[in-house]
Amino acid sequence: MGRMWRLRNILLAWVVSLPMMAADLAPTGTLRAAFLGTNPVQGRVDAKTGAITGLVADLTRELAGRLGVPFQIFPEPDPKSVIERLKAHTADIGFLAIEAGRAGEVSFSRSYVLMPSTYIVRADSPIRKAADVDRAGVRVGAVQGLSQQIFLSANLKNASVKLFATNPSTEDLEKTLMNGEIDAFGANRQRTTEAAAASSKLRVLPDNFLIAEQAVVVEKGDPARLVEINRFIGEMISSGFVKASLDRAKLAGVDVAP
Repeated sequence: MGRMWRLRNILLAWVVSLPMMAADLAPTGTLRAAFLGTNPVQGRVDAKTGAITGLVADLTRELAGRLGVPFQIFPEPDPKSVIERLKAHTADIGFLAIEAGRAGEVSFSRSYVLMPSTYIVRADSPIRKAADVDRAGVRVGAVQGLSQQIFLSANLKNASVKLFATNPSTEDLEKTLMNGEIDAFGANRQRTTEAAAASSKLRVLPDNFLIAEQAVVVEKGDPARLVEINRFIGEMISSGFVKASLDRAKLAGVDVAP
């Protein structure tokens, strides 16, 4: 009897250690991924063709290839929409920055990249570094629900935060800063760098106020799926896959997670 139990335990341990199959990660037969379509650190959507490029596309394609299934990628306008897809079971995985408030709704994998966030200001602004922003009378803009806004609303003690429903265009951002509606706008460094490159009237600060960890998210209550995703991410980091994808995307200040 003892021998039978030992054999049973060995078999169970072997089964648990096996990589998850396509049925576990892609139950419909297609791996469906959702990401923040307005975040260039995650990926870019071609306005004409709808083609998606960048790290999210590379990781999703690689994972689907390993599972032997096709894939779909859904660009979403905000983190809430990514989470809603997971809850509605119209996406199997999502891509978001790790944020404590979201942890009650989804489970996060280990991080795969570190995304810096900074301020963009008027070129003639007296604000020279991130610490200069938190002063009485300074007005800071940020997009509601994004990691930058959540951090700034919780941590700025003297400056006030003006909420934006969506990311403003470079033209609108320039107008808002130049007419004095806000004194600084907080966003990821890639977005602010692109905006400053398109406007001689704007300037990006040299330091960061936040380093956000980007991760894969899955629906709560599925730890086995998360174990397999963490294994996959670990391999993508150690093999140099993530670094190569970042290099192709030419993202400002973004690093591979340790």
